[in-house]
Amino acid sequence: MKKQLIECVPNFSEGRDMNIIKQITDQIETVEGVKLLDVDPGKATNRTVVTFVGSPEEVIEAAFRAVKKASELIDMKNHKGEHPRFGATDVCPLVPVANITMEEVVVYARKLGERIGKELNIPVYCYESAAFDGKRRNLAYCRSGEYEGLKDKITKPEWKPDFGPASFNEKAGATAVGARDFLIAVNFNLNTTSTRRANALAFDVREQGRPKREGSQITGKPVVDEKGNPVMIPGTLKATKAIGWFIDEYGIAQVSMNITNISVTPLHVAFDEVCKKAQERGLRVSGTEIVGLAPLSTFVDAGKYFLKKQNRSVGIDEAEIIKIAVKSMGLDDLKPFVPEEKIIEYMIAEKGGKKLMDMTCTGFANETASESPAPGGGSISAYMSVCGVALGTMVANLSSHKAGWDERWEEFSDWAEKGQKLKDELLFLVDEDTRSFNNIMEAMGLPKKTDAEKAARDAAMEEATKYAIQIPFKVMETSLAGMNICKAMAEKGNPASVSDAGVGALAIRSGVMGAYLNVKINTGGLKDKKFVEDIIAKGKLIEEKAIAMEKEILEVVNSKIK
Repeated sequence: MKKQLIECVPNFSEGRDMNIIKQITDQIETVEGVKLLDVDPGKATNRTVVTFVGSPEEVIEAAFRAVKKASELIDMKNHKGEHPRFGATDVCPLVPVANITMEEVVVYARKLGERIGKELNIPVYCYESAAFDGKRRNLAYCRSGEYEGLKDKITKPEWKPDFGPASFNEKAGATAVGARDFLIAVNFNLNTTSTRRANALAFDVREQGRPKREGSQITGKPVVDEKGNPVMIPGTLKATKAIGWFIDEYGIAQVSMNITNISVTPLHVAFDEVCKKAQERGLRVSGTEIVGLAPLSTFVDAGKYFLKKQNRSVGIDEAEIIKIAVKSMGLDDLKPFVPEEKIIEYMIAEKGGKKLMDMTCTGFANETASESPAPGGGSISAYMSVCGVALGTMVANLSSHKAGWDERWEEFSDWAEKGQKLKDELLFLVDEDTRSFNNIMEAMGLPKKTDAEKAARDAAMEEATKYAIQIPFKVMETSLAGMNICKAMAEKGNPASVSDAGVGALAIRSGVMGAYLNVKINTGGLKDKKFVEDIIAKGKLIEEKAIAMEKEILEVVNSKIK
């Protein structure tokens, strides 16, 4: 159900002619489902870094169109700039953002690279996680010799491109296509104006660390190895780069850090380590500033981390978790933190459109009672289960915070976290059931004058009807999982709230039975009888389990009430 998101950060070898840059970024915006987040041109580097995000297929389509336009407009024979480069589109990394693995992103990166090589005749080297060769993981290695050295090296066997021709493309050069982890740029605010102290703190934590010196670490002579390279004392945070600087705008010093792999060093881990090292130097981190955007998981993971440190349940609403993250790391220290402007998933969320779950309780009831056929029994069934799971989750949270049960907080927190996940899935299904009904109405409205039109209409009706069956069936499956929470809370939760667990079970059972009615009524006109037979049988088993579990739960509840 959850949408996969990837980010693309192509670097184009043009940073001065805004007309060329605009033509390239316009190509990105022609692809529906992709959102252009940032365009950052640099005059000295003569290079523009573009950031856009969307679902995988749409992103690689937008990337291809941008690479094609860049190859038409940028002539590498005339390019000069301070940054290393070897192509009109110099690099084009894909980055996992949400609900997608690095392995999946690698497949998309290679698919993009193959298309660029085949259709545009541009040599492509795959780097980072997308590399076929271990040496080529390193971008600097792929780009060695830059554009000027490309003509000679591309003909050598060891430099055969991964995709595209093993010949020099004089105008477009070559392109490196990769898959890498998300990079977060973050500044840690310090209660000092000393750049030297901020820089010392940066050296403490950054992966590279600081140069080793003979005798005094401050005044001693740098130690070098047999090749004359400085020997480094590593810092404490892997996958990080950092320096200290003074910011005139705020009148404070900061540790400015790039976290190059958030799966190795999450933001909250970096924050805690910088705080620890700052304290050792008599400093204090007063807040944190995120530069640009970051994935939702960064803030959710941080919020849950700090909640667990407080021995508090993490099974709370997403907005509350983000609030904990903001307050814990001081993300609003220098300016207000607006999640809709800093979190990628919120930034690209579809705006507008009437959603049932955005209504008030009264509005939802009134809409249901109106002459409109939707929302109907399917959405109401899903919402009954929402209420039931929410009650079970409430009991879990109350139990997690019950005085005298401190040693059990984590057990109940786990139940509450499961409940929140199921509740959110069911909330989605409330609206999705109505959308699935609307899909059937749209299919019914298709033209049916010719045989071809009739066949297309019939196929659309079949597909829409199947989906309208699958949604209430998903409600049944999700609801049954929620019944386990009510059962656990009736048996082990706060006794004072046992009736709430019972009401939750009643609501979920009704949700399951109501959803099953919708499964059955939608199967009537379906031609795929094997599909119908299978889903009816599975639904019957779920309904029987829900009724049996409700009975068990109510027996426990009534015994405790007595």
